[in-house]
Amino acid sequence: MSVWRKSSYSINSNDCVEVGRGIGVRDSKAPTTHLPVSADAWSAFLGLVRGASR
Repeated sequence: MSVWRKSSYSINSNDCVEVGRGIGVRDSKAPTTHLPVSADAWSAFLGLVRGASR
């Protein structure tokens, strides 16, 4: 079974984006569908987000 995580900043637990390690991302309102994301693509995304927040 995969483990999905959501941001600790999510106030409403039913209205957020969740991330599954090695799986992808999904909308918590539609948990049966997800967008597959490779590890390389996810790392690149995180790098861009971290760079933008500085």
